[in-house]
Amino acid sequence: MQRALPVDRSRFADWYQAVVRDADMAETSPVRGAMVIKPWGWGVWEQIQAELDRRIKATGHENCYFPMFIPLSFIAREAEHVEGFAKEMAVVTHHRLKTIDGKLQPDPAAKLEEPLIVRPTSETIIGDAFSRWIKSHRDLPMLLNQWANVVRWEMRPRLFLRTTEFLWQEGHTAHAGAEDAMEETRRMLEVYRVFAEEVLAMPVIAGEKPENERFPGAVNTWSIEAMMQDGKALQAGTSHFLGTHFAEAQNIRFQDDSGGMEFCNTTSWGVSTRLIGGVIMTHGDDDGLRLPPAIAPRQVVVVPMLRDKPEDADVLKFCEALVADLSKEHVFGQQLRAFLDTKKIKSAEKRWNWVRRGAPIIIEIGPRDAASGQVTYMRRDALRDGDKVKSIAKPRQDFLEGVVQLLAEIQAGLYAEAKARLDGNIKSGVTDWAGVEDYFAGDEETFKGWLRVSWSRPAGAELDAIDTRLKALKLTIRNAPLDQPREFAPCLFTGMPGVEEILIGRAY
Repeated sequence: MQRALPVDRSRFADWYQAVVRDADMAETSPVRGAMVIKPWGWGVWEQIQAELDRRIKATGHENCYFPMFIPLSFIAREAEHVEGFAKEMAVVTHHRLKTIDGKLQPDPAAKLEEPLIVRPTSETIIGDAFSRWIKSHRDLPMLLNQWANVVRWEMRPRLFLRTTEFLWQEGHTAHAGAEDAMEETRRMLEVYRVFAEEVLAMPVIAGEKPENERFPGAVNTWSIEAMMQDGKALQAGTSHFLGTHFAEAQNIRFQDDSGGMEFCNTTSWGVSTRLIGGVIMTHGDDDGLRLPPAIAPRQVVVVPMLRDKPEDADVLKFCEALVADLSKEHVFGQQLRAFLDTKKIKSAEKRWNWVRRGAPIIIEIGPRDAASGQVTYMRRDALRDGDKVKSIAKPRQDFLEGVVQLLAEIQAGLYAEAKARLDGNIKSGVTDWAGVEDYFAGDEETFKGWLRVSWSRPAGAELDAIDTRLKALKLTIRNAPLDQPREFAPCLFTGMPGVEEILIGRAY
């Protein structure tokens, strides 16, 4: 049977755009680089947001909200921060429009005394609040999170992966000591790792970023890195230990228990709608999207096969009762999300709509199924046997008794498939630069995994030179995995004794 998408994964960029389009996830907007998230894409984000929000709150954080406009002077207090974001910042300079010479344009008389930056991230404005709210060690730790939009002017946009405006959560915390702040940074990295693997079924490698890949102004940055089906890495989340850098710039101080004044140690961490792009590129196939059941807005979709005949009423009645019973079940700690599709289009078209959207279980009920009390369904994770679409028939009660376990199996199967790809495409044993060039030789679109190599953690100009060599091959250092061996080969770049292993790859 013909595939549901016009392109296959051998043309990965085209395939990705086709999935986003045909799964009805999002579309480009009239504003270059921005996107419109459509109801199905938003439904996925709602599930991600709800589950991650629960996990963030379980670690003691409270939600808040800060303005999207940040005074330029706030950002300018932290030089390294400004340098890191300068090319991406959108600036508001006027507060009113006026028709001049027949054209609507900024009113020269309405120029702001101080330009406002459209939020690229909130360390500076939240730090300003911390400086007012924190007076004593008794106010610490302060653990905040906000769900918001941010703007970073993107020159090469791609839906969900890189857009000028995107959605995210950003956590910001303040602590009395560096040890507590470091523990917080690592704790939230682990929250992200577990969330990615348990909820998104997306295996990741957690580790520390090198000096040249740190968040602007951070002392240390950690990330979770996922491997997409084209072998490229996706930075799926980051967690930053900021030390006292922002506290000193924003005057975030507290009185300790002996009466002295100390600067706080702060952290920040976040994930974004980029996770949706990661889910697409991790799990999609040549028929479209495959959603892990934990984040599917509709986990079981029932498609009645209606033919404008008298038996249609019995089919609908059977389907309505089935959806009602499915909705009584609970899976992944929530009510099972079942949906009856009664849209007045052909049944085959409805079925393929849900295949492309990645609904985990798609049920088709015809007159014979209704009359015999049978459920005929497809598993989106295992849709085909070769080119033939597989359908499974079970008695209604048997299906109901097994549906929760079936969804759990689909979730676990998607993770296992992605984990095998990740583990099978990280190559060790390369010890010189020629080996790097050989491994990544050929067209950039040809599948290449990652290299895991030893290095001496060079810094400064030496690291800059290494970065230049890597960029010539369109490579970056992804992170130094948390799980490290006891002994190290000599540094691949310098020949000096190795101190850790790092991952090298191409990335989004």
